[in-house]
Amino acid sequence: MGKITPFLMFEGNAEEAMNYYTSLFEQSEITSISRYGANEAGKEGSVMKATFTIKGQEFMCTDSAITHEFTFTPSISLYITCDTEEEIDRLYENLTQGGGVLMPLGDYSFSKKFGWIVDKFGVSWQLNLPS
Repeated sequence: MGKITPFLMFEGNAEEAMNYYTSLFEQSEITSISRYGANEAGKEGSVMKATFTIKGQEFMCTDSAITHEFTFTPSISLYITCDTEEEIDRLYENLTQGGGVLMPLGDYSFSKKFGWIVDKFGVSWQLNLPS
């Protein structure tokens, strides 16, 4: 069996999301993009399949050619362990823009500083600065 890779399904903004995420995190890049062509299932030029990395973790994504009655849910989230207070504050500020707060950034019994948010694309993030 090969490795397990998280796969994110967007509805028309996969490339925007990848560009956004890779701009926020060091050691992050878009590694491949294949696009829908003319007369294919998806909108021409949109992302058929792409791969990108965030801090070395590989992700895959697509712009779904089909409209679904569902989207992302906080039941699955991306958990980030931050190294510094500056890093967690910067990520929290950026990822909450256009999104929402599930747990405000604060000192919780299990963490020196923690926040749980949903970004403008609907992806859920847990940001942690350990004690």
